[in-house]
Amino acid sequence: MDLHSLDLLVIGLFFLLMLFIGIWSYFKNQNAEDYFVAGGKLPWWLSGISHHVSGYSGAVFVAYAGLAYTHGFSVYVWWAFTIGITVVVSAKVFPVFWVRLRKRFQIQSPLEFLETRYNLATQQLMAWSGVLLKLFDIGAKWAAIAVLLNVFTGISLPVGILISGGISLLYITFGGLWAVIITDFAQFVVQIVAGIVMFVVVAGRLGGLSSFFTIWDQLPEGNSDPFNEPYTAGFALAFLFINFLSYNGGQWNLATRYISSPSEQQASKAARLSGFLYLVWPLILFFPMWAAPLILPEMEDPTQSYGILTMELLPIGLIGLVIASLFANTMSMTSSDINTISAVITRDILPAVAKKFRDSRTSLLTARITTFLFTLGTILIALQYEQFGGVLGLIISWFGALVGPIAVPMLFGVIPWFRSCGPKAAISSILVGLLAFVITKNFDLNSLALEVSLPVLSSTITYVLVGFIERDTVPEKVKQMLAEIAEEK
Repeated sequence: MDLHSLDLLVIGLFFLLMLFIGIWSYFKNQNAEDYFVAGGKLPWWLSGISHHVSGYSGAVFVAYAGLAYTHGFSVYVWWAFTIGITVVVSAKVFPVFWVRLRKRFQIQSPLEFLETRYNLATQQLMAWSGVLLKLFDIGAKWAAIAVLLNVFTGISLPVGILISGGISLLYITFGGLWAVIITDFAQFVVQIVAGIVMFVVVAGRLGGLSSFFTIWDQLPEGNSDPFNEPYTAGFALAFLFINFLSYNGGQWNLATRYISSPSEQQASKAARLSGFLYLVWPLILFFPMWAAPLILPEMEDPTQSYGILTMELLPIGLIGLVIASLFANTMSMTSSDINTISAVITRDILPAVAKKFRDSRTSLLTARITTFLFTLGTILIALQYEQFGGVLGLIISWFGALVGPIAVPMLFGVIPWFRSCGPKAAISSILVGLLAFVITKNFDLNSLALEVSLPVLSSTITYVLVGFIERDTVPEKVKQMLAEIAEEK
């Protein structure tokens, strides 16, 4: 089914809006602090919305739509609910620590404090690993957006990559974090409108708003259960811990939202808003996906269910709005990642590579050049998607494995309880976590929960044990640093 010209116009206007925001944001940046952390002046409601939408991607409407079709309500329990709970419960802990790190140690990158907390080698290991893997991860997401463009508009994959990646390249390079945050807000509005439209249309098709409560008896057995094999209670608990690490700063771009807050109170409010949205909004967003088996029974490829529902149920114009929301989610995540990775390169890697960058750590020009070149690199990798094939998928899997092992020494490193955990504990936890990941990929553990949790659990246990063994070797400056971070105002 070809898109109507009105739908194409809506999509085109969405892309133009992204460019306009980037140009507008250009004039809000006076230095690198503005560019990377919005000068520490990010309002809590913008920070909370950005934190929320930066955790989505097009995968929600493809892979998760497929799981909602086949496994029902369980996708909400192990994904959205676990994120919402962990973010709300820890709202007065990690968001507060991130603000204190910026104010007391002038950090602009989530990894910047690690040189003092551990040492330069530990910081560089984490920085280089994350940057190299993100290069391929973001490249894969450009390719994913291009696939969506191809399905809905017929545009070839290379052209689709150049359109989505090129527009993002311009607005991120121009506007920095302000551009990312404002586009996140615009994308959130598009997502809300499109999601409510789909909810109302599908509910109307099934007999009204009461269908939200009545459809479950008509769905396949198990679709109404909170846990549906292989997504068991154990799997949900594993994701609870992984999301606890990821959404409190293990995903570097999400840490930046807290770092950019003007005060500890505003950072906590931002966390609560994001957590609340994760608890409530997916119930509306996923309803059409849960109801899809009643409207599109016996689908061969359930991952196409949301796209087909969009094309079959929505009127001209609104189809373009929903498609724009699919792009919005993925572009929000990629642009957020790019801004934070550029901060890591500019603030952590370049000063360690060449002395000249140590004297210009706050250079706005350096920040923009780094952002441009990194984004360009992700686009070039996306354009070579055919040559990477399975290798690209492997690298993406490795990135997923690294989220936990890298997050453990970064987040636990700011908690006073773990003050005795030094460089050996940090590096050991990362290496053991990676080894555990290799094991999960080469041996059948007969448990999806164990396969998902083994790398991060291994990292955590190693970090604590090695830290206990070397507890007397932590320098006094580290203990003092942790005391300052934990200090109540």
